[in-house]
Amino acid sequence: MEREIMTVSQVADYLQLSEMTTYKLVQKGTIPAFKIGSHWRVKKDDLNECIERLKQGERL
Repeated sequence: MEREIMTVSQVADYLQLSEMTTYKLVQKGTIPAFKIGSHWRVKKDDLNECIERLKQGERL
């Protein structure tokens, strides 16, 4: 079963980026995310929308 909510580590794996780069993108708001306590989480639908915008030519 595919997860709807992903950790930063899972997002990094999915995007084939380092965790540090992924944290920076999340903290800047480039990748839409939210915090639960001190842990960042990313909704997979939001991530896929972000990817689609990048495919359309939007820059990070």
